[in-house]
Amino acid sequence: MSTQTLFSSLWQDSIADSLDPVGRLVYRSNLLGTDWRITNTGGGNTSSKLKEKDSLTGEETEVLWVKGSGGNLRTATRANFSSLYLDKLLALEGVYDRFPERGLKSAAEDAMVAMYAHCAFNLSRRPPSIDTPLHGLIPYKHIDHTHPIAVIALATSADGPALCKEVYGDDVVWVDWQRPGYELGRTMQRICAEHPDAKGILMGGHGLINWAQDDGECYALTLGLINRAEQFVRTRSEGRKPFGAARYAEIDPTDRDRMLVRILPWLRGQLSSEKRVIATVDSSSAAQSFTNSERARALSELGTSCPDHFLRTRIKPLYVEWDPSADDFAALQETLATGIAQYRRDYQEYYNICRCEDSPAIRGSDPTVVLIPGLGLIGWGKSKSESRVTAEFYRCAIEVMRGAEAVSTYTALPRQEAFDIEYWALEEAKLQRMPQEKELARHIALVVGAGSGIGRAVAQRLVHKGAVVVAADLDAASGHATAADTLASHGTGMAGTERTVVRDIIGAGCDITARSSVRTALDTTILAYGGVDHVVVTAGVYPAAGAGRGDPDSQWEQTFRVHVTGPFIVADVAHPVWEAQGLNGAMVLATSVNAVVPKAGSFAYDTSKAAANHLVRELAIALAPNVRVNAVAPATMTEDSAMFPRARVIASLSRYGLAFDDSEPVDSLRNRLAGFYATRTLTGRTVRASDQAEAILLLLSERLSRTTGQILVVDGGLTEAFLR
Repeated sequence: MSTQTLFSSLWQDSIADSLDPVGRLVYRSNLLGTDWRITNTGGGNTSSKLKEKDSLTGEETEVLWVKGSGGNLRTATRANFSSLYLDKLLALEGVYDRFPERGLKSAAEDAMVAMYAHCAFNLSRRPPSIDTPLHGLIPYKHIDHTHPIAVIALATSADGPALCKEVYGDDVVWVDWQRPGYELGRTMQRICAEHPDAKGILMGGHGLINWAQDDGECYALTLGLINRAEQFVRTRSEGRKPFGAARYAEIDPTDRDRMLVRILPWLRGQLSSEKRVIATVDSSSAAQSFTNSERARALSELGTSCPDHFLRTRIKPLYVEWDPSADDFAALQETLATGIAQYRRDYQEYYNICRCEDSPAIRGSDPTVVLIPGLGLIGWGKSKSESRVTAEFYRCAIEVMRGAEAVSTYTALPRQEAFDIEYWALEEAKLQRMPQEKELARHIALVVGAGSGIGRAVAQRLVHKGAVVVAADLDAASGHATAADTLASHGTGMAGTERTVVRDIIGAGCDITARSSVRTALDTTILAYGGVDHVVVTAGVYPAAGAGRGDPDSQWEQTFRVHVTGPFIVADVAHPVWEAQGLNGAMVLATSVNAVVPKAGSFAYDTSKAAANHLVRELAIALAPNVRVNAVAPATMTEDSAMFPRARVIASLSRYGLAFDDSEPVDSLRNRLAGFYATRTLTGRTVRASDQAEAILLLLSERLSRTTGQILVVDGGLTEAFLR
């Protein structure tokens, strides 16, 4: 079991006392959500019964505030809670009793969920949780429902009722597995009446619910009950090997990552037959202690028990029988292919056997969790966030099995019960309420040159459109800064204390003129997300001298290496990854209108950009049909551009006879120069980095899925740059 310390209170009276009653509920919920060992991401719920003034009558009334459907305790705000008139909610018992046929899994029970909306207080729009009746019918003011690892270890043990009694005495009452809903709420109502001194209920195969009349006491009680289970499991675990002996040894991390980099793109392609997926890899010792063990296959076949897991982890993972010490990629690939095919057959059979007439359609049959000895566990999902949660959920399942096997024998839910949760009509309705996926959701992009200018704008735009991105730059610090700024502006980032970090964008270093550096950047992309769909190269250099004749040969060579050789190296290194995935992708280069406008003063820059234009056409042929290759050709664009340092801007202003003040900030000088360039165009408009980013987005998207080998000019309308 976990070697981490027992749970300590994070509650601070100075903070809680500064909040209103609902704010205190949010505060309590956030504290409980900080540790993955306490509750699942997106799971668990908390509530408080509070006195509120009715906005219609002006009279005081009792209101149940309960975490709404789909919320996450760690990040919950007031908006994530539903508020319901408690008297109206309790009056629904009479409504339920009038149904001619009622009971567990009945149409009447499911119909009750729609009734909660009629109890909304103050026009609350948050859909109430399926667990609302648990919170409403338990006659206590403050209630916490969590999924602690150690408690679920007891809840999934073959002799769970006896263990519950041994750990908690009369403080916690055992109830056999029962699907969440109105009937479970009524069961808990009866338990509270029959056991007035009880402090909580341990739900078989599910989790813990406990209560108190004071919110601070409720939080402290939750931690105390969890710690009692944690300490019990730890004591029983001493000297035991719940997963049996290690069948395979952990391999060197360098060898492990090398194998992951090879297998992940191929595996992603196999699992993206219907829709693309994003990966999260957990190669921790805790994960490998399971995947490398002699009992891993047998235990994994049993499936998970916590009902929160099924929508993401499915009924079971795919376990791959492979000896990592052999270092045999072909054998791993073959074993995976066989395993995936068998998994699909098994899942289809599970669906066919368990389905009912009104069951939702099957949601694909690919595994979402893959267990590979030596490599760990790999979670897959429609986004980085979802794949991270999937991996986290199975990591929780491993720890539950570890604890259950230490104190007893692990038992999973019966297949039919698991199916009834996974394909519950109410869960399906929750999925249907999810917002429509963004244009580039499920896509992975590597942007080289993302530290400034066009590359920075592209990285930010792609994240906004749903892609996950690696922002790479010659100056690695600039790439990381782009990632950090994007995360801050888009409100995404770490997933919380002791959880795997979730980032829709990460930074990296990359010198496109060095094949090893490009390889490292691509490996970083694969290990972070599972593969790569799109590559954008905006890296560029403008020779410092720029006079043309008389420039040193080294300057000429460096300009061509950055603008021509570099993009070729990137494409060449990415090509095997694209081939392994077998998915459609795109590559976009940033060239220049200078490629078609002969002029004095920038021989190396202009001719290298002309060569880059032709490289686009050559790569379009070489990478067809799966990968489209195009370019954007900007006019002189000064905004946030590393190629326009202060000295070059001043030199350009002087050349054109434009007045300026030496003391002006460089951004002000750039804007002055950009305004002058705009006067030379047909549109009279300044060309911005965001304009280039929008054009690149268009070339990456399905909207131009039939376009390859083309140069899209974004220059404001320069007649001398018209292609001819």
